Amino acid sequence: MVNNKELTESFMEFAKQKGIDRPTMISVLEDVFKSMIRKQYGTDQNFEVIINPNGDLEIFHYRQIVADNEPELTHNPNLISLSEARKVQDDFEIGEEYAEPIDIAKFGRRIVQMGRQTLIQKIKDLEKTNLYEKYKDSVGEILVGEVYQIVGKDIIVTDSEGNELLLPKNHQIPKDRYRKGDTVKAVIEKVELINGTPRITLSRTSPKFLERLFEQEVPEIYEGQIIIRKVVREPGERAKVAVETYDDRIDPVGACVGMKGSRIHSIVRELHNENIDVINYTDNLELYIQRALSPAKISSIKIEDNGRVSVYLKPDQVSMAIGKNGLNIKLAGKLVGREIDIWRDIDEAELDEEDIDLQEFADEIEEWKIEELRKIGLDTAKSVLAVGREDLIRRTDLEEEQVDEILEIIKREFEEEEEEENE
Repeated sequence: MVNNKELTESFMEFAKQKGIDRPTMISVLEDVFKSMIRKQYGTDQNFEVIINPNGDLEIFHYRQIVADNEPELTHNPNLISLSEARKVQDDFEIGEEYAEPIDIAKFGRRIVQMGRQTLIQKIKDLEKTNLYEKYKDSVGEILVGEVYQIVGKDIIVTDSEGNELLLPKNHQIPKDRYRKGDTVKAVIEKVELINGTPRITLSRTSPKFLERLFEQEVPEIYEGQIIIRKVVREPGERAKVAVETYDDRIDPVGACVGMKGSRIHSIVRELHNENIDVINYTDNLELYIQRALSPAKISSIKIEDNGRVSVYLKPDQVSMAIGKNGLNIKLAGKLVGREIDIWRDIDEAELDEEDIDLQEFADEIEEWKIEELRKIGLDTAKSVLAVGREDLIRRTDLEEEQVDEILEIIKREFEEEEEEENE
């Protein structure tokens, strides 16, 4: 049979292995021993648990001394008869308090085992609370961890203290490939308590991740000399970062890129060669749009009453403005907070007399489909045919069948015109 000190030491050793500090450990153990007392006596009222620095455990049951013929003696465990009390100390008097020492080792194996289970559960709860408290104010901060386990397509990452964090598939860059033991850098995206269990979600796709990487690589950003106004991303593909400074001596774009690209290259490598455009922020919307659509050169801009923006470009600039898979125009729109429509700017002399404005097909092609084509800079029949079926499917929100139908209508129109000319 273990004694009080041995039991306490075994409990304390378990708590110590879990990294619990001593004051918290003492508090937890006091709660555990009180739960054991409740199991044995039905209540922990009038009981005191004392855990000394040397590991000694003392438990006292405080009972009031009453006359031997007191009726409540039989059913009130907090009372003790005078004769019983005087067996311990012969000068006790009625009304005094008797502190009865309790040997918890006499509680029996079942209650001691229950105490161990209670301790395990309390420490688990404490670990959950500590984990949540550690990260609840850290959303948006960079974390470097180690890949502990890959579950399906999600990754379990451990921090420096062995806590498990989650990097879901949808927060991984498409080109990310990790194995157990690899180091992973990400931003803390979300900290939640789900049914009392903390869940810390990491992200490598968040714009905040790119922002924090810039802070690490560019001292002027970290020190507040350069401000990041907005970040938009298509993770692993392309990003646009708008920056500004109130110090005329600093070139914000140049500072972010670094000498020969030295600063931005490390960021690009971390993001698997994500193409990053750094542009100067401005309150001038037209100029901001021009910078956002770089490297395309814009002929003119018209800001519509409905909040949309019509951008006119020479035909050879349209593809640059739109970008691969439409990413440049998509990200530019997000950066400036406007829907951008691309239009070809063609002089009268450049017009193909045989070409047909898409609006002339309005009776056969629904207006929203024509609008989809205009969004990628296509406003004439021949410009649509020049792009080709696969590019139309990839660059618009049109279904394959819808693209085939549009191409069929346009081709049929030209065939009919040719037949008329031959006749």
